[in-house]
Amino acid sequence: MDVKIENYRVDGSKAFKIKKTPTDSNGLEEKKAEYIEKTHKNSEKIAELQSALYAEHKEAVLICFQALDAGGKDSTISHVLTGVNPLGIDVFSYKGPSADEASHDFLWRYHKNLPMKGKIAVFNRSYYEEVLVVKVHEFFKDYDLPRRLKKTDYIEQKYSDIKGFEKYLHANSIRVIKFFLNLSKNEQKKRFLDRINRPEKNWKFSENDIKERQFFEKYQEAFEAAINNTSTEDCPWYVIPADQKWFARYLVSEIILSVMKDINPKFPEITKEQKDNLENCKNMLENEAK
Repeated sequence: MDVKIENYRVDGSKAFKIKKTPTDSNGLEEKKAEYIEKTHKNSEKIAELQSALYAEHKEAVLICFQALDAGGKDSTISHVLTGVNPLGIDVFSYKGPSADEASHDFLWRYHKNLPMKGKIAVFNRSYYEEVLVVKVHEFFKDYDLPRRLKKTDYIEQKYSDIKGFEKYLHANSIRVIKFFLNLSKNEQKKRFLDRINRPEKNWKFSENDIKERQFFEKYQEAFEAAINNTSTEDCPWYVIPADQKWFARYLVSEIILSVMKDINPKFPEITKEQKDNLENCKNMLENEAK
């Protein structure tokens, strides 16, 4: 059975229902080795295209990862983008805002880390936290909001802000790729227990993970609403089944590769004069005294 990335794409053309969305590979376990190999080959191709993207210096790529705790964001990023030249990629992980960041608009700390032309930036969590954790815990009720904005309208305003921001990015040659790693509650439990039972993984576990797990259903609702309110043709969401890491990594690699191919970056062609200079330099090197 061929896996079509279009099946995981949400572009706003129809309503997204999280309860009807798979969290696993739907019976493809017997092809696990094949998909792992495909992921490896995709990563190599992504690295090759990124070299051309960097050299061409015309467009940039922003990749946003969102997931519940233990969703596999870190490992997916490292596995899929491991071959990319460090000069051409920056990865940013976002926690709660600092006092300085909280003194600015919510997009400020993300805007300053946007990729320059020729580069890829990865946001491990992103500005979507404002309509996820902030919404679930209703942190906005304690915000000092502008007089014209009612607290009941806060989240709807953030959806609008995000859509406008991404429209701006796309218009300025930054391709936005958004991944939601869709993890089941049962698989999250297994991963938490694994982190507790294996000493080398204890550092990954926090008591706060258990506290946040109590809001699992509210987070599901928040993800569904965020995706429905911010999916567009130019900046779609990709909802990735995350219970099997090998399958999630494969889909992510396929999607990133498809975007890179669509950009179709080319190494700059040099002029005749530059070619002649190269030939002269080559002759000098070949004929220099040993």
